[in-house]
Amino acid sequence: MPPVYSCNPLYDYPRDFSGYGEAGLDPKWPNKAKIAVSFVINYEEGGERSVMSGDGMAEQNLRENPAGPPRINERNLNVESEYEYGSRAGFWRMFRMFNEYGMKFTLYAVAQAVEKQPEVARRCVEMGHDVASHAYRWIEYHDFSIEKEKEYIRKGIESLKALTGYAPRGWYYGCNSPHSRTLVPEVYEELGEELVWASDTYADDVPYWIDLPTEASKSDEEAKGCLMVPYSYDCNDFKFHVIGSGFADPDGFFAHLKNAFDVLYEEGEKGMPKRMTVGLHCRIAGRPGRFGALKQFVDYLNKKGVWVATRTEIAEAFKKEYPYKRGKLA
Repeated sequence: MPPVYSCNPLYDYPRDFSGYGEAGLDPKWPNKAKIAVSFVINYEEGGERSVMSGDGMAEQNLRENPAGPPRINERNLNVESEYEYGSRAGFWRMFRMFNEYGMKFTLYAVAQAVEKQPEVARRCVEMGHDVASHAYRWIEYHDFSIEKEKEYIRKGIESLKALTGYAPRGWYYGCNSPHSRTLVPEVYEELGEELVWASDTYADDVPYWIDLPTEASKSDEEAKGCLMVPYSYDCNDFKFHVIGSGFADPDGFFAHLKNAFDVLYEEGEKGMPKRMTVGLHCRIAGRPGRFGALKQFVDYLNKKGVWVATRTEIAEAFKKEYPYKRGKLA
């Protein structure tokens, strides 16, 4: 017999297989846009696993050469330098391009990473890009105690606020625990800060609301819920590093992005506007060969004249049209 699943009801959620159903939902994007495109740059360089950070090993994930056993309590300078490429060159290459096209992106900022390169956060703020939280460190949180995880959430919020001048309005873990969906808005509330959106979900093409179990005793007027703005592993450059099932070459990356956009844009023309997320990493899409495909896609979008927006802009536009109602997706 398999073990019986059990979870504290304060942190558990029902599954929802229905969503918006056959009719879908028109999010009513500004200026009647047929699609909202969200570019996300994951800034993890300096927040990944490292002997120098006390992790006992170098990072094993999302690297060019995954071969070889992990080196325990030994620095791996090859891995370290690969991550450093992202912060030294890859980020700035993408940053310059998006500025040249006048497109705003969301920075998924690992707080410890931008602490090591605060110029990244400062320049993003100056150019109007959205700095969101990618947790305090880019590590697994599934085995953290509740109090330890809350401590790391607090550190992530306070660190980015000190660097940017505002608490991050959005949050994406990627390596979240079963408690994270509840703990993140809980810590924001404890700190008196506003969480506008969260993205640890892949369940839809448009945002949707969830009820928070910690608000069960609150009145309908007091409850705030949490707006989920789904992320994507689909249109994501990390698949260049997924052996056997990822992108084989930059042309495949461009073709995939273009196909996804064209399908969603066509649905928008039929009265069902959608949202598309493109996930990027400084040390992956920031490499010249892959960057060329990304730039080709950005140029394709630019000629279409679509709404390229930060995740906070998307969340705020959705909230304006569909404010939270307990027990409702929208």
